[in-house]
Amino acid sequence: MMSQMPQLAACPSCEWPLESGDRFCGACGYDLSAVPPPPRDTPTLTMNGTASPPPSEAASVDWPSAPAGGQGTPPPVHLPDDIPGTDSGDAEPPSPSSSSLPSSSSMPSSSSMPSSSSMPSSSSPLSSVPAPPSGPAPDEPTGPDGPDGPDEPDHYPLAAPQPVDPRTADLATPPAGTKTCVACRAGRVDRDGYCENCGHAQPRERDHMEQELDAVAAVSDRGLRHHRNEDAFAVSATALPDGSPAVIAIVCDGVSSATRPDDASLAAAHTANETLLASLPRGAHPQQAMHDAIVAAAEAVNLLAGEPRTAQQQAPHQNAPACTLVGAVVTPTLLVVGWVGDSRVYWIPADRGAPPARLTEDDSWAAQMVAAGLMSEAEAYADDRAHAITGWLGADAYELEPHTASFKPDRPGVVVVCTDGLWNYAETAGEMARAVPLDAARRPLHTAQVLVGHALDGGGHDNVTVAVLPFPAPPQGAGSA
Repeated sequence: MMSQMPQLAACPSCEWPLESGDRFCGACGYDLSAVPPPPRDTPTLTMNGTASPPPSEAASVDWPSAPAGGQGTPPPVHLPDDIPGTDSGDAEPPSPSSSSLPSSSSMPSSSSMPSSSSMPSSSSPLSSVPAPPSGPAPDEPTGPDGPDGPDEPDHYPLAAPQPVDPRTADLATPPAGTKTCVACRAGRVDRDGYCENCGHAQPRERDHMEQELDAVAAVSDRGLRHHRNEDAFAVSATALPDGSPAVIAIVCDGVSSATRPDDASLAAAHTANETLLASLPRGAHPQQAMHDAIVAAAEAVNLLAGEPRTAQQQAPHQNAPACTLVGAVVTPTLLVVGWVGDSRVYWIPADRGAPPARLTEDDSWAAQMVAAGLMSEAEAYADDRAHAITGWLGADAYELEPHTASFKPDRPGVVVVCTDGLWNYAETAGEMARAVPLDAARRPLHTAQVLVGHALDGGGHDNVTVAVLPFPAPPQGAGSA
């Protein structure tokens, strides 16, 4: 059981730091349950019931040299892994059978031993206890040099397999269609996602994703509390009819209370991205193209409700697949955003000479209360119903109302497109600006990584996805400095 496992600070195989409750090493996959538990720490008492002397008295004992051996004298103790040599009496090590004796550190001190008059006689029941065998230990094979000469046992017990050290092992390429364990680098991963060699659970592909293009980057992480990542993103770049660049970022957040939220977010992100890549080069206005992309994404999510896979997973009171969507298109002169749900877009000026701004309004209960003048923003977002969304993509959505807006910033900056897994920890535009590095326009991937780290440091209660786009969009192929 877990409570009976020894609590180790580091892996016995590779010294990787461990956390409480770990069953396998996260670096090499070592089976921690195979580590023998430490000996029980119990006080040593004398036979007459008095306590052993304090450590200060015991430490002052002048220990004599171990006798050379003789009648009635226990042989000196040698452990199997002792450094070769002689014992404290300059005697050669005895046969391997002595390794089964307790170490000297576990024997009571001379001051706590009973006198000879208090020792049981040979007629006492203790004398009926059989003596330890004099032959070799069960796990030590006999051979020409053993105490039994050339006699050999019927079988040789096999040692437990040791995990492969990924730092030194010569790792072969796995066969086509199979995966190698990320922990032990030796076992094959079964269909359930566990290593057949060390039992280590394998990370799923969507637990952490990163992508970087010349002028946009995105990072998505499962977070610290969710069992899977239900967010998805798509980033791309294309050219407008006049040859100027257009950079695209789409971020979707699956609705956890719905069936297959991870499939819904993935379908919406990919469909919206492909729709924008098809319409922008043909000359569609970016704001109209964003509207059409949201409509196409909604249709893709609606189709999931009719698939047999959804019917197999759907309980009587469960919702159809659903997600939110937020996107941005950046050109050399124009910034266009579109959304349905409570994912957001923030504008952060590069020089911080102008105030940052939030460019979207949530489709949520809290936003409705604030818009109706019934509650202040602080009161609304402190309510337990604050994050209940009023707009989403899915077959059971009330009515699809895509929101779009276009802006013409007067200075360079960065656009942050994110799910509530991030903005829950940087809600206002000022808080988001403080979390964004000053060199964000030159290092979008680094900025996305920093923002995801900000959410994880804050608690990581939800999936976290963020895309970062510098404005204005640089010429194609220019890259980031």
